[in-house]
Amino acid sequence: MVRKVEEGSLVAVEMYTGHFGAMDIHAPQPVGYAARLGLFSGTMLVVGGIIGSGIFLSPSVVAQRVGTAPLTMAAWGIGAVVAIIGGFVYAELGARRPQAGGTYVYLREAFGTLPAFLYGWALFLIMATGAIAAVAMTGASYLAALLGMAPEHARAIAITLIVILTLLNVLGVNIGATTGNVLTVLKLSAIAVLVVAALIMAPAHALPVVTAVTPLVPPLGGTATVVAMGAALVPVLFSFGGWQQTNAVAEELRDPARTLPRALILGVLIVAATYLLVNLAYLRALGVEGLAASSAPAADTMFVYLGPAGRTLITCGIVASTIGFLGMVILMSARVYQAMAADGLFFQSMAALHPTTRTPVVALVAQGAVALALLLTGTYGQLLDYVVFADWIFFGATAATLFVLRKRDAQRHGGESSLTKAPGHPFTTLLFIAAAMYVVVGSIISNPGNAARGAALLVLGVPVYLYWNARRAALRPAPRPPATS
Repeated sequence: MVRKVEEGSLVAVEMYTGHFGAMDIHAPQPVGYAARLGLFSGTMLVVGGIIGSGIFLSPSVVAQRVGTAPLTMAAWGIGAVVAIIGGFVYAELGARRPQAGGTYVYLREAFGTLPAFLYGWALFLIMATGAIAAVAMTGASYLAALLGMAPEHARAIAITLIVILTLLNVLGVNIGATTGNVLTVLKLSAIAVLVVAALIMAPAHALPVVTAVTPLVPPLGGTATVVAMGAALVPVLFSFGGWQQTNAVAEELRDPARTLPRALILGVLIVAATYLLVNLAYLRALGVEGLAASSAPAADTMFVYLGPAGRTLITCGIVASTIGFLGMVILMSARVYQAMAADGLFFQSMAALHPTTRTPVVALVAQGAVALALLLTGTYGQLLDYVVFADWIFFGATAATLFVLRKRDAQRHGGESSLTKAPGHPFTTLLFIAAAMYVVVGSIISNPGNAARGAALLVLGVPVYLYWNARRAALRPAPRPPATS
């Protein structure tokens, strides 16, 4: 990572490359990211980073927990509001610090290198790599079924997907983003067919009657409704998560201080509208009882209106959705490790960008290697369950950085300098932090054992941080003695 500090005509350039200090201004400049992505690609990164497989699975759980159609829609509506608030918070952060690494940068600038490192540590060890392995297996399972292949071939397909998508991202951000753009458009097209069919067509096929394992019991009274809604919001908010990763590619967006906020806001609004319309389609096709009982609500909805061809079509959409999400996670997460390495807090080779492709090749390959190891050992699901609550810890902590950075920037510049402001701050930001903490608490209550193990994995990052921080300090040059006359 390169930082420039201008003072009059003097420009000092500092780069962490295993040694620290000012470079000679006439020396060859280090390779930086290439700003090649526009608003459309940025928006598709946001949409693709959110819509994975959650919207095809979570609605059944939500319907089970609230028991009525109005409460089901209300839960998704509340989730949409929280996501939009979060999108605005991250939009302002992106405008204030349009740097590669996103969340890592905000945590480092506001709270120091330890929490920033722990975020990168969790991302590299489990959160991103585990998600890559899990989503690859999900996409591979659907793809194997679509192609009529035996289920045991799914693992080989998943390995192939990770390798190919990593390679595409190594070849350049344009190639990786374009692949993601195409897959995101395909998934949105499949979802659009589902929504249009459910809203304008009459049912043409009857589903087999399926009895829910647990009969639906609508909540009675205000307290019961609040409790049920709270339980339903956990899967809803998890399904809305993912937009924050786009901030990690800020330096690869053209005019990032303007483009990133616009992409975030547009992308989150598109996802919010999509999720609400999809749930409306599910409820119209299946009813709340059928939705609660369905293990594949999207496929069942398409079957009701379009028969077996509808199932095949939405299966293609789910494959595109999961593979597109996979590609976005691979692309965006690697930028965090690169930023961390550029600060001297991770393997130095990960800090380098390829001089031609301008991509963090070593970071991408290392991430792929860890994801493949988790996939081959079959540990990704369990490990991901351990730290799934940590994602929202970092969500809340990152939103809290806005308080620090606003105050610091106002002091530094003598007033506000950001063109993008989170509306309703500090109240909306506090509401988003409260929602994040609710998800964390809900995850801990639902499975305290997993939460304890996940916390232990995070704590393991502390001695690793101490090692890298000490190594970084040892590599810093000693201060020069004052000049003598």
